[in-house]
Amino acid sequence: MDPHITEWLNLAIRWAHMVVGVAWIGASFYFNWLENNLNRVNPKTGLTGDLWAIHGGGIYHLEKYKLAPPSMPENLHWFKWEAYFTWITGMCLLFVVYYLNAEIYLIAPGSGLDSTTAIALGLGVLITGWFVYDFLCDSALGKKPVLLAAILFFLLVGATYGLTQVFSGRGAYIHIGAIIGTIMVGNVFRVIMPAQRNLVKAIEENRAPDPALPAKGLLRSRHNNYLTLPVLFIMISNHFPSTYGSQYNWLILAGLAVFSILVRHYFNTRHGSQKYAWTVPIAALGMIALAFVTSPYGSQSSTVTTASTTEAASAGVSFESVNTVIQARCSVCHSAAPTHAAFKTAPAGVILDTADEIKINIPRIMAQAVQTKVMPLGNLTQMTDEERNLIGTWVEQGAVIQ
Repeated sequence: MDPHITEWLNLAIRWAHMVVGVAWIGASFYFNWLENNLNRVNPKTGLTGDLWAIHGGGIYHLEKYKLAPPSMPENLHWFKWEAYFTWITGMCLLFVVYYLNAEIYLIAPGSGLDSTTAIALGLGVLITGWFVYDFLCDSALGKKPVLLAAILFFLLVGATYGLTQVFSGRGAYIHIGAIIGTIMVGNVFRVIMPAQRNLVKAIEENRAPDPALPAKGLLRSRHNNYLTLPVLFIMISNHFPSTYGSQYNWLILAGLAVFSILVRHYFNTRHGSQKYAWTVPIAALGMIALAFVTSPYGSQSSTVTTASTTEAASAGVSFESVNTVIQARCSVCHSAAPTHAAFKTAPAGVILDTADEIKINIPRIMAQAVQTKVMPLGNLTQMTDEERNLIGTWVEQGAVIQ
């Protein structure tokens, strides 16, 4: 596909995905806040509780029924299309970014996968993820929510590790996000909405609603609430190569998920007490620890010392030798006129045609080509460890351009 068309498809779908995602997440957060802040002291007959709020210059009074009102109101607002369109636009984005350019963005260098197999694997894990999750929730584990959550977490960590063995770090992360997103929208479509329809139908038919279905929907809704923050991180993770580009990328994602769940739990429970206030500083300390352990400084894990690079270090690395590597390995994409068929313009606007442009982008080059090795994408130009180390040595020697 023409790269200009691909770029604008990416823009349009990503924008739509963000808009409907904000609508879905905003509604989810609001209703969870509402549930947690209801005044349950001496509620009126038939009510669980009520809440008074002020916003936008107006005062609101909201009431929640124990199960349902005696008769249905004429206008009942449903919340579903935000979830459906978030998933639809997310899948479209997955196809445009990762599946149309699987060799570049999806497949890990040296994995041996071809595009068709990689795409089939990606779609397969999404489908499998939903059915495994749904089965476990409907099993006896559904009555043990903490144990169920722990098992689901470790299954997702296992899936992350497995995907990082065949997909690029970015590709693995985005598929874990897609698995979680599929679970979340599956909860809405397959459990929450049917429970709500059953409730409305029972009221319309003047019969007692089945309380088990709303309870089941509430469990799935809570899962969605706790999964939201990990998904939000994954949505922006492609901007942070020190996470997905690390050799421990699967553990980093697991850690970030734990910290975000801790923060979400605090906000879910702070209305009742502050006994989980410790989760916020723990999450902050965890983030600092991850920043420390992923730091390339003082670590030799991202470099490979060879006789030639040792000799180059002692003799001094010239800009000419570094420029030769950059023009051969990087400027295929990062040029004012990229020669790779997938790019009409340089990715992220990074151009490396001249000495001044290279000098300006030294931090990017070091972070992505030397320290994390996520560039070139899919290592499509076959940059070697020796060439990466050559650039790293040149930077350590002062990045002199003569």
